[in-house]
Amino acid sequence: MIDIHWLHETIPLVLLTALLGLLVGSFLNVVILRLPRRLEHDWRNQARELLGVDASPHKAPPDLVFTGSHCPKCAHKLSPLDNIPLISWLALRGRCRYCRASISWQYPLVELLCALASAVVAWKFGFGWPLAAGLAFTWTLIAASGIDARTQLLPDQLTLPLLWLGLLVALVPLFVTPGAAIVGAAIGYLSLWSVFWLFKLLTGKEGMGYGDFKLLGALGAWMGAASLLPIILLSSLIGAIVGGSALALRGKDRSTPIPFGPFIAAAGWVWFVFGDRLGVFYTRLFGL
Repeated sequence: MIDIHWLHETIPLVLLTALLGLLVGSFLNVVILRLPRRLEHDWRNQARELLGVDASPHKAPPDLVFTGSHCPKCAHKLSPLDNIPLISWLALRGRCRYCRASISWQYPLVELLCALASAVVAWKFGFGWPLAAGLAFTWTLIAASGIDARTQLLPDQLTLPLLWLGLLVALVPLFVTPGAAIVGAAIGYLSLWSVFWLFKLLTGKEGMGYGDFKLLGALGAWMGAASLLPIILLSSLIGAIVGGSALALRGKDRSTPIPFGPFIAAAGWVWFVFGDRLGVFYTRLFGL
């Protein structure tokens, strides 16, 4: 039987969290686009300094917070009306108000995804510290996935804070005990690290990036070692379906490299939110 009092408390929270997710999603678009460019700028300057070649600093790309948004085609600064999450893109029909250039689908998709995922987390945990931690977890995964999908890069600036935050949250504990978080982080990292080196020894090729190790280690810190096998299996299933479909639509063969981070992140988020229910099916499937 549905608890009407619970619904009256939960529905406003879910709606407000979805609205917050829309706003955060707009900022995550900035992170996805600008953070890789800033990292590349820093790496180039560091390389020049180490090599002693043209060590003078080059102009940095826009920062993540204070530089206003602008059209990537005509460079016109966008007004507040052009930056309303999702609504502006729909009102402008996906085109710049000033030069009529097409606006990437990434912007509304990230905003909508962030809103929906945030709403689900609010529905799952209700008001409290688990919700705050779950939103931070969700938003970081979205940003990391977006960057990896665009650049095949999982920045340490996102994966390592996610790992450390998972270990700190375990001190409360909110989701798993400190011991489970530490063991989960270690096994998560070492499992993919071992697969990476075994694959490289057998084929001479690198099958994945180091960022994948750190991301799975972070998921282990949040959910413990028991979650890792289901996450790996689920990420492989998602990768086979989504990645295979994307390659087929683009006319690419299976040898074309695709980022695995978004699939790990998606599987980790699904297990984080629905793992208690999926765990029952998982244990029955394997007779545990």
